[in-house]
Amino acid sequence: MKHGAIVLASASPRRTELMALAGIEFTVVAADICEDALPGEKPSAHVIRLSREKADAVAHKTAGRFFIGADTVVVLDDTIMGKPVDDADAFRMLTALSGRNHEVITGFTVFDAVSGIHLSRSVHTDVTFRTVGEKEIRDYIASGCPRDKAGAYAIQGGAVHFVRSISGSYTNVVGLPMAELYEVLQTVEALP
Repeated sequence: MKHGAIVLASASPRRTELMALAGIEFTVVAADICEDALPGEKPSAHVIRLSREKADAVAHKTAGRFFIGADTVVVLDDTIMGKPVDDADAFRMLTALSGRNHEVITGFTVFDAVSGIHLSRSVHTDVTFRTVGEKEIRDYIASGCPRDKAGAYAIQGGAVHFVRSISGSYTNVVGLPMAELYEVLQTVEALP
């Protein structure tokens, strides 16, 4: 699939890798926005809002036609788990996820700068962790892997053995639901 002037508004190496694996030609420009949740904001609304803000922020400073913004959160008991602020926060998150089911939600927006149209979607994946011991969690944190990841883990990295099952999109848990993104890109490419 070849697209004209696609810009990924993300600093995530995982999103970059997924786009490259899909054979999509793109450039990367990181978006610099505040990612705090608004009071009372639901997780799906939160990730869609941030994905749109990221796409718009990059579109205002970079040449291109299609701008892709994305944001991923882990949700446990209706509470958003963002990226851990430190190792203690990572330990708290991973301990809470141990032996439990949680939801990973990614919101993404494709902004067509020519038509001014935004197409946004959120994708939900259920993930179940096996019971993970304290030593395993501390060893994982010591690897440095949890530092820039929602919920303090990477399914494609050192936490792969924490995951007992997933129901839904694997690439969504990595950070960008590729089947859904591909469908939206096909839709916006059909625009005049």
